[in-house]
Amino acid sequence: MIVLKAPQDQVLGALQAVAGIVERRHTLPILANVLIRKTGNQVELTTSDLEIQVRTTVQFDGDAGNLSTTVGARKLIDILRSMPSDQVVSLTSNANKMTLQGGKSRFTLQTLPADDFPLVQEAADFGPAFSVPQKALKGLINQVHFAMAVHDIRYYLNGILFVAEGKNLTLVATDGHRLALAQAELDTDIPKQEVILPRKTVLELQRLLKDGKGQDEEGVIEMRFAGNQAKFSFSGMEFVTKLVEGKFPDYNRVIPKNHKFRLTLGRTTLLSSLQRAAILTSEKFKAVRLTFEPGLLSIASSNAEQEEAKEEIEIDYAGDKIETGFNVTYLMDALANMSQDMVCVDLNDSASSALLSIPDNTGFKYVVMPMRI
Repeated sequence: MIVLKAPQDQVLGALQAVAGIVERRHTLPILANVLIRKTGNQVELTTSDLEIQVRTTVQFDGDAGNLSTTVGARKLIDILRSMPSDQVVSLTSNANKMTLQGGKSRFTLQTLPADDFPLVQEAADFGPAFSVPQKALKGLINQVHFAMAVHDIRYYLNGILFVAEGKNLTLVATDGHRLALAQAELDTDIPKQEVILPRKTVLELQRLLKDGKGQDEEGVIEMRFAGNQAKFSFSGMEFVTKLVEGKFPDYNRVIPKNHKFRLTLGRTTLLSSLQRAAILTSEKFKAVRLTFEPGLLSIASSNAEQEEAKEEIEIDYAGDKIETGFNVTYLMDALANMSQDMVCVDLNDSASSALLSIPDNTGFKYVVMPMRI
């Protein structure tokens, strides 16, 4: 049976949309596969890692009839990538094999039974659905994703806090050393929600969401939440994920207020200086020393080989001299993920956290704790 027949770029695009969560090595070999369900010309592609499930439905030419099977997702993608984008390819199923043909190329892959594929058990009681623009959600994720923890024993930090209330949508991420908060005001009211989205889910949404314009059907993402699950529908895709259980830190207490000193300076100038100074930081601590004094910001770094770097930036600052240290990576992450020309830096003293924000934009806050150098 010809399961599908279509240009290479269409087949590859559909597979890549669902294959982001597929790991190359699994305790369950079938989790390396994509579940293919064919109903007439409609082909449904599903992947799962037992906690996240991604599904897309596409229309392809092929034989009439129905079929369900699974085949290695990464192998299929790697083969398709090696073919010309305008080449028509076909996927044929026969017994326990799947054959991919394109031009004079032919590949035969092993399949595993569709009945053995472990679909995620969806919650029975999802709450009301609501929609937000994909562009707005992706923009918020872009502003905070880098501050998520990685494999932290405090599992609730390995993700993003998602808070919806009224017209406000707030995303917060922290690894205990820094905190990023991004907030957007939407056109419609949202049911009150406060959940923690897992790190892998966040990165996959960031990859899949479109920077589309307007409020057209393609440009929104529909969300529904259950006790320990979330379901997202967008751009012909359905995404089901487990939520992280646990209590996220009170981010309002972490964000410092009533700073004594504020300065505004060029984002790219500061980022470039930090990138140069970072070259000579120690591999382990990545520390830079920042000295703020009237009219001048000095950035200094050194390492175990007694190599040193020093950068100077003229700034509009008339406050007290403040000498403090930071992990340079934490500063560069925030600046690299902003798109604005200017950045505000609020300070109290050498032992206090610094607050980075964007002029005329109260929706973004980035807190970074100082280091002892």
